[in-house]
Amino acid sequence: MSIETDIKQSKFRNEYQKVIINILFTYNWLANQHKPIFEKEDLTMQQFNILRILRGSRDPLSTLQIRERMLDKMSDTSRIVDRLVIKGFAKKVVCKTDKRLVDVTITENGRKILARLDKQEEKMDEIVNSLSEAEAKQLSKLLDKMRKSDN
Repeated sequence: MSIETDIKQSKFRNEYQKVIINILFTYNWLANQHKPIFEKEDLTMQQFNILRILRGSRDPLSTLQIRERMLDKMSDTSRIVDRLVIKGFAKKVVCKTDKRLVDVTITENGRKILARLDKQEEKMDEIVNSLSEAEAKQLSKLLDKMRKSDN
């Protein structure tokens, strides 16, 4: 389907407006495709993102370091981490080098939930299976180029 059909809008100010609307619409569509996978585990996409960041880090991370690596830079990282702690998926400890800071690590329960979600990766990949690998690479390059134009 085309963006025109999906949002029932046939006129755009120009192709630049159309591409921005298409990206925003597609982001929301992708989020909705993944939502049931995360809801089944009582996780949000942001919580999932933080758990993957923690799992990939050899060392404990501060909430500032986590925020720098997150996909959603506008999120309240501290609040999301606190919810992960309450669920038993992450833990916070006082930083060894600076007692004013808190380090965050993933717990064994956090690793287990990610292991279950890892089994869903193929299902997540199926969402974009209409693209060839070459098209996927090209799309990634174009999106990277667009973000670099902001610098």
